[in-house]
Amino acid sequence: MTAPSTQETAAAADVPTEQLTDGYHLVVDALKMNDVDTIYGVVGIPITDLARLAQAQGIRYIGFRHESNAGHAAAAAGYLTKKPGVALTVSAPGFLNGLVALANATTNCFPMVQISGSSERHLVDLKQGDYEEMDQLAAAQPFVKAAYRVSRVEDIGRGIARALRTAISGRPGGVYLDIPAAVLGAIMPKADGDRTLSRLVDPAPRQLPAPDAVDRAIELLASAERPLIVLGKGAAYAQADDKVREFIESTGIPYVPMSMAKGLLPDDHPQSAATARSLALKKADVVMLIGARLNWLLGHGQAGWNPDAKFVQIDIDPKEMDSNQPIAAPLVGDIESVLDALAERTKPGQIQAPSAWRDELGARSAQNVAKMAQRLAADPHPMQFMGALKAVRDVIHARPETYLVNEGANALDIARNVIDMHVPRHRLDSGTWGVMGIGMGYAIAAAVESGQPVVAVEGDSAFGFSGIEIETICRYRLPVVTVIMNNGGVYRGDDTNPYDDAPAPTTLMSAARHDLLIEAFGGKGYRATTPAEVTAALTEALASGGPALIDCVIDPSAGTESGHISHLNPKGITVGNITPAKK
Repeated sequence: MTAPSTQETAAAADVPTEQLTDGYHLVVDALKMNDVDTIYGVVGIPITDLARLAQAQGIRYIGFRHESNAGHAAAAAGYLTKKPGVALTVSAPGFLNGLVALANATTNCFPMVQISGSSERHLVDLKQGDYEEMDQLAAAQPFVKAAYRVSRVEDIGRGIARALRTAISGRPGGVYLDIPAAVLGAIMPKADGDRTLSRLVDPAPRQLPAPDAVDRAIELLASAERPLIVLGKGAAYAQADDKVREFIESTGIPYVPMSMAKGLLPDDHPQSAATARSLALKKADVVMLIGARLNWLLGHGQAGWNPDAKFVQIDIDPKEMDSNQPIAAPLVGDIESVLDALAERTKPGQIQAPSAWRDELGARSAQNVAKMAQRLAADPHPMQFMGALKAVRDVIHARPETYLVNEGANALDIARNVIDMHVPRHRLDSGTWGVMGIGMGYAIAAAVESGQPVVAVEGDSAFGFSGIEIETICRYRLPVVTVIMNNGGVYRGDDTNPYDDAPAPTTLMSAARHDLLIEAFGGKGYRATTPAEVTAALTEALASGGPALIDCVIDPSAGTESGHISHLNPKGITVGNITPAKK
């Protein structure tokens, strides 16, 4: 004979309803107790009532059209707020859709928790064919920082707390929390349920570096003839902006920002070597990585680097050290604590970048800036990426509170070079994985979390991954302006199919009118064929404070295959040497 369930015990006791609680209420109570104020998700069996209840209890719920986009929004919210963003999905297919974003959050070190309803364990384990049957916990584990399952209603509070702490502590990442339908619907006495809830204490504690490690880094930096600092998005996430700036300016060391670190110091700062990046990497003898990893985005510390360079790395995860290059001075700790220790233990003037090195980089920067100015001054017709993006840049400069979301191939690469940033954490893009589809989710999160205007610069191909979320933007009347670089192709729109009249693999619909899409949902659509029209449309759209979309018609021949990373394409027999088969 099995023991009676908690639900059966409560019912047998004939307890008044107001003295009872259930899994739905305990999830919401646990989230509120830990200051979760927003949930991004897609409702359905078995979590619809969870979203309703969260909204009724004062948690803001943003409902999406696809779980991946809701997950990307939760990930971006985690990055912007330093609190775990929460995504809510249904079971099986919905869970899998959200898992794409959860894995991307883990790769990018964004704190995020995905809560998914799931089928009953006894049916899943015997593979009895339940509705949306799947062992979701097992499916999630290879792709996330951690995965947990709540199997009893009395463990919901512990599960929520454990998931939130895991997501934000140490190196942040994505956490999966599985809650079966029976657990959500289980009933127990409210007094007993309340006792199972807890508020996290210091979920992301400071981690101080060892003093000898700090001294080692100081000595190495002090001995450098051509020191360089690389700022990664981890430096932006840390929100230690003043301390990063103080260290850079007090030492005079030139710096190169990774794309999402742009704006941590203004891109026109005199110590920025962004416009002389190739020279800086090629000649730097000591490189300090702050919140950056020597992954493919930095050529693994090999391609394009001084082969004799020595590295100083600040990272909260000691396993990151020596991942691609030997780290001569590892500094294990959180960025703020490490910078505090460096400031405390460095003697005045001990670390100082030689003026000759700064002058060399400054001269190269001036040359490259002049060349870019010439390219930006051109105004060819049909419109090119440069002209459209210069117009976007100039409008955003006048409104520095504006967030920029950016994805695509050429749309991403060229925008990164053209649109300089002046405010921290105001640029969000495809990140470490280079994944397409983050655009609308990130834009929605930036608008929801900040209340500020957002401009999402999208390649026309990239927009297709999440474009239906313009309905979500319109439904919530968010201040998001989507700017589509429309050249009619995945990379460019002039590819041809030598076999028949079917579209080539990289071509899209050349006559697409993306501006009409948003009008179907009540937003404002614009079509721009010149930079002047882009300027006028974006200025008006931002001033309106509502949802808008600008379809920028770009020359179909504009753009290059795979953008700036065409070297990653494997080289076999080229298409030009392939003879089309006969019909």
